[in-house]
Amino acid sequence: MAVHTSGRSVTKAAGAHSARGPRRDSAPAGGPLRRALTTHWYAWTMVAPVVIVIGVIIGYPLVRGMYLSLTNANERNVERSIGVNHLPATYEFVGLDNYADALTGSQFLDTLGWTLVWTVSCVAATFGLGLALANILNRRIAGRSFYRMMLVLPWAVPGFVSVFAWRFLYNEDNGLLNKLLAGGGLGIDAVPWLNDPTWAKFSVIAVNVWLGVPFMMVALLGGLQSIPGELYEAAEMDGANAWQRFRHITMPGLRSVSTTVILLSTIWTFNMFPVIFLLTRGGPGEATQILVTQAYKFSFEINPRDFAQSSTWGVLILVLLMLFAAVYQRVLRKQGETW
Repeated sequence: MAVHTSGRSVTKAAGAHSARGPRRDSAPAGGPLRRALTTHWYAWTMVAPVVIVIGVIIGYPLVRGMYLSLTNANERNVERSIGVNHLPATYEFVGLDNYADALTGSQFLDTLGWTLVWTVSCVAATFGLGLALANILNRRIAGRSFYRMMLVLPWAVPGFVSVFAWRFLYNEDNGLLNKLLAGGGLGIDAVPWLNDPTWAKFSVIAVNVWLGVPFMMVALLGGLQSIPGELYEAAEMDGANAWQRFRHITMPGLRSVSTTVILLSTIWTFNMFPVIFLLTRGGPGEATQILVTQAYKFSFEINPRDFAQSSTWGVLILVLLMLFAAVYQRVLRKQGETW
């Protein structure tokens, strides 16, 4: 009996050894990257075209821009062709001089200050209005589907069409807004919406908020509909008023959605080129110029075009947004949120 038991033990041990052996031998050899490529080759094949396209469209211009920001390249010393004559590049490497000039000069700091005011104002107003409209549309009201469609309309219309429509409304002489003010019996003179620095800043913020509210409203409305209704019913039975239910149920329930849409809205607004460029072109003067439009101006509008300075501002914009995203993510982690 003992011999029989021992034989079974030996047989089990041999079977276990033979079962483990092939699995160990079949494991892909090489480092982690090679094992990942061997195991998930199909997934890498599907992703490869996208990676290549992104590398060509985004990667090369980014690296090229970083390089130009370390030179004194402009329209007169870059490689170019004039007729049949080919002129080689003569720009020189200047290191971090462009960054030092930008960060110590008043132009970058002044533009950065207005860009921050523009971004914070637009994001705060967009989030507040989007949250209010989402709460209204989350209730059972007559014509709710129609209201949703109308409020999403600004998002469906191409951005440049919306901006040109607002530019017509803001026209000081023939614009609809001034016509309404003049015909309303209020005794208000024509408002220089786009010709006065203060009014121009207010005007571009209003247009950007109008364009951004639909996205914010739709995202927050989806978050509201994911909050269980039983929580509100229990809170109401416990005597919680509307403000307490909003503070302790609605806002915590929207935290994950809010953090994402605020981050996206901040990045989009910080780089919102079309609204500023098409509505005021940074004017009057430089009153509404933000960082991205000023970088465009360096590269395409001034004479000679300053590619080095434009690239420097572009790299600084990228660094600022990366720093904001890193700090934002760290704050969320301290609050127990994962992003």
